[in-house]
Amino acid sequence: MSAIGFLILLILSIVLLMVLIMKVKLHPTFSLFVAALVMGLVMGAFEPEGFSFTQVLSMITSGFGGTLSSMGIPIMLGAILAMGVQDTGAAKVIANFFIKLFRGKNLELAPALTAYIVSIPVFGDITTILTSNIANVLSKRKHISMGKMAAFTQTGLNLTHAMVPPTPGILAVSILLGADLGLVIGWGVVISIIGFLLTWIVLRKWTDKEFIEPVPEVVAEIEETSSNDVKDILISGEDLPGTLASFLTILIPVVLIAGSSFLKMGVSEESALYGWANIFGDKIVALGLGVIYTMILASFHRSSVRKSNKDVSGKDPVNFREVVLDSWIARGLNVALPALLITGMGGAFATVIKAAPAINDLAGLIEKSGVPGLLIPFLIGAIMFTAVGSMTTGGMTAAGVVGPMMATLGLTPVATVLAIGAGTMIFNHVNNSGFWVISRFFNLDLKQGLKYITLPDFVAGVFCFILVCVASAVSLF
Repeated sequence: MSAIGFLILLILSIVLLMVLIMKVKLHPTFSLFVAALVMGLVMGAFEPEGFSFTQVLSMITSGFGGTLSSMGIPIMLGAILAMGVQDTGAAKVIANFFIKLFRGKNLELAPALTAYIVSIPVFGDITTILTSNIANVLSKRKHISMGKMAAFTQTGLNLTHAMVPPTPGILAVSILLGADLGLVIGWGVVISIIGFLLTWIVLRKWTDKEFIEPVPEVVAEIEETSSNDVKDILISGEDLPGTLASFLTILIPVVLIAGSSFLKMGVSEESALYGWANIFGDKIVALGLGVIYTMILASFHRSSVRKSNKDVSGKDPVNFREVVLDSWIARGLNVALPALLITGMGGAFATVIKAAPAINDLAGLIEKSGVPGLLIPFLIGAIMFTAVGSMTTGGMTAAGVVGPMMATLGLTPVATVLAIGAGTMIFNHVNNSGFWVISRFFNLDLKQGLKYITLPDFVAGVFCFILVCVASAVSLF
């Protein structure tokens, strides 16, 4: 198969994936399976040594299993950690920290930066739920439009979801492309926070032009206040943990993973310190320690944890250990399962793409076209996210396409990963379930959703891509 023929097949496979997800309404996991199977069979029919049906199935199986072998446990641990962040009230405390930090001003930054931090290990929909109540309460208290709250809260949430592991999608892309996980975390944080602040500066006045009321049911007992006293604005709650204790639920895994990578750059591989960095920087160890810490924290705040768990699950076990050792895990696994399946099958699709002999010829054509190398992963990430409405699926498909081209295009793994992540910010719209979750919890209709979700994400994605290009140009990664 020629390079052009492979490109046509790739485009048709992506179109098939779009149709199955958007029109047929087939679950993304099986949509990816069908697209991978069809692509493998067609590709095999045009190759001199074509793949048989069983060989294509074997590729899909190995790709699925290989991806889950490296991704499965981290995703599950991240989901369990999310339950702990929710039940301990850590998200409320983090939000209050930002309210105090900004002295009651620019309060849209409180839920936005909370979402930015919480979304690093916690799934997007859960982060939306955690931060939407904060946004609604502050909207009512200080008469701030929910459009403004939504614009920056979901931008903060999606930036770390797209660019900072251990969020499943970007974690999988990092592993598929062989990027140093700690460097991706470190530079992902730097680039995404700058991108967020630039987006906020550009759009903050524009978001004031339309006032959208908060969700009535959420703020039924909340009164508006003209007071600028921080104490009147803080989100109240009983038996909440301290600020540092709350931040540690998020910071422990992030600092361990990122810190170990930077540490290993400065010490000898034969040193004991390098060995310890390898252990504690492992994503399973780091997330596991985060979960253990959050469980210990919960034991000091049992009443709030019990109340939150009962509100969510409808159960209140007599033995407190059942809350953290059973309920948290059961709820977390329920949330993690869809992400596990989609991530695994995304890896399978990427495996089939990488098996094409013509992909190296396609890389050569792209190199000769004069298109800047980093623009390729960015555009493919953007196109795939636009098409399938999933950062995880879009990012992993882009990784499968770009991975074999990196050497030819002169791209480093870290730059490629971050360019794909920025691309998956570009067109968040109606085929993304998260679009509707955010719209619902922030009281937006469809038109308002496109204004306050799609546009801010687009702006942030462009800013982040520019920053990736600049950093890559001066050889920072």
